[in-house]
Formats: sequence, structure tokens, C-alpha cells
Amino acid sequence: MANDVITKVLREYQQLRDKNAHLARQRKEEIYKKLPRIREIDDSISTLGIKLSHIVLKHPEDANTRFEKIKNKIRRLQQEKGELLAVNGYPVDYLEPIYNCSDCKDTGYIKGRQCHCFKQRLVDYTYAQSNLGRRLTKENFNTFNIEYYSDAPFGKEKLTPRKNMEIIYAACLNFVNTFDASDTNLLFYGSTGLGKTFLCNCIARELMLKGKTVVYQTAFKLFDILREYKFRSNRAEYDKKQLEDLVEADLLIIDDLGTEVNNAFISSELFNILNTRLIEDKKTIISTNLTLEELAKHYSERIISRIIGNYKIFKFYGEDIRKKRSL
Repeated sequence: MANDVITKVLREYQQLRDKNAHLARQRKEEIYKKLPRIREIDDSISTLGIKLSHIVLKHPEDANTRFEKIKNKIRRLQQEKGELLAVNGYPVDYLEPIYNCSDCKDTGYIKGRQCHCFKQRLVDYTYAQSNLGRRLTKENFNTFNIEYYSDAPFGKEKLTPRKNMEIIYAACLNFVNTFDASDTNLLFYGSTGLGKTFLCNCIARELMLKGKTVVYQTAFKLFDILREYKFRSNRAEYDKKQLEDLVEADLLIIDDLGTEVNNAFISSELFNILNTRLIEDKKTIISTNLTLEELAKHYSERIISRIIGNYKIFKFYGEDIRKKRSL
């Protein structure tokens, strides 16, 4: 399973490099035909580059002086090239190599380690297999409708459900927009059918579009992954990758916390994940149908301490909007 996915991703990178190399050749042919002077400039730069490599061997006594003279010539030629492109309506980098990911240059790896784009492709495959990818096209900020939330008072709450949701919605947008600059984590709690998972998906989609690695797991599935890895004698590479994602992903979303069967193992592993991600400055979003009081009874004091001390907490309340959406 893991090797098949990795092979597919590597093949995609090769196809991407081939496509971009072909496009770069087309651009060069186009420019050389339209602006012959640029071909002359490129030939001159290439010749000067060869001279640079020979200077140290042939003229060691004044290599630095000769080096600077040739570098200055190259810089002037590059400047002339950029000006010619700009004057003729082309970007100055039009003839530069083309990469979808400039960090790894579309290889998927940086110094032997998987690039963030490679990790996200693996996550995307997982999402595609779980149908989450299809959900993200339906559940995003563009499809969010505040009208589903009542503007009438609700129980003893100070704010109407709609006003409360406007605040939560703004906090979600801010979470996305300040993702790299803040240390914010989020806890969503409240009854079912109030949009907790929907907003998690909104955030996930926006961050994935920004190139962030996002891992979404229900609490039940998350602890199933941990249990399988911990107690299996044959630990496959894919199991290890899933485990690493829980700690290394830019954002981990734990949905429906509290639906799993709680025990000492669950409590210990949950603390380890939350604590490690805090130490590594990785963001986490937790959603739960439990109240804060129920969370405190369900989980250890040190887990609750981490959440209260490091998460922005938002209560969801009102009528089940799924009924309104189905009308």
C-alpha cells in the first residue's frame, strides 16, 4: 500500500518535471525566434561561465581580479536580457527553469528528506481514498451559510447562535490567515449538527491550498492507528508514516474526540500527541460533542491543562443546522 502510493507520487513528479522542461524549451524557442539578441546573450553567458571554471587553473596569481571582471560582464548581460524581455512584454524570469515547488525543484525531496509538497501529496492520496477530498469541495468557506444559524436568543446564552457563529467564523479565517505567525490551536465543542466538522474542513481546505500539510482523523481512527502500531509485531512502513504524520503535519485535526473508548493507553497517547505538537510548534484543532465538564471527567488533568492553556475554546450552540440544510 505505502510503496504503491510513493511510487505513484514519484512518477507524478517525473511527469511534472518533464512537462515543465518541455514548456521551458518551448519558451526558449519562442524567445530566440522573436528576440535573436537573447540567444546571443545566452551564448555569451555560457562562454563566460566556461572561462570562469578555467581561471583558477590558468591564472591562479590574479584569479580574484579576473573572476570579478567576468562576473561583472555576466551581470551586465543578464541585466540586458531582463530588460529586453520586459520591454517586449515578458516577465524577467520567463526563461528561468519552471518549478511547481521551488523548495525541492519538483523532486519531492530536500537533502534526502521528504519536502512538504511530497508529504501533502501522500496525505491527498489518503484523503482521496477516504472520500474526504470530495467533502472539501462541498464544505469550505465559500459554501458556509451563516443564515442557517438563528438570530433569536438561545437558552441562557448571552449571544444568539448567529452572532456566536460570526465570531467563530472570523476566528477560523484568522487562524488560516495568521497560520505561520501565531501559535494558536482551536477547540470546538458543542452538540452534533452545529458545524464543527464543517469548519474544520473549511480550514483544512484553505491551508492545503496554501501548501500546508493537513491530517484529518476522527478520534476513533486516530487511536486505532496508534493501537495498531503499538501492538503489531509486523510494523509496516505505512503504519510508521501514518504515525509520523500525526506529529509532523502542519495541522492535525482530531474530530469527534470522546467517541473512542477511553482507557489508560488512550489517555497517555493523546497527551503524547498534544504535548509533542505543542513542543514542535505544530497546530492542532480538536472538535468534540462533549461539554468542558465532560472533557474534564473523561481525560486526565494534564490533558485538560494542555488544552485550556494552549487552545482557543469555542462553544457551538443552537438548533441542528443539518435539518435546515436538508430542506
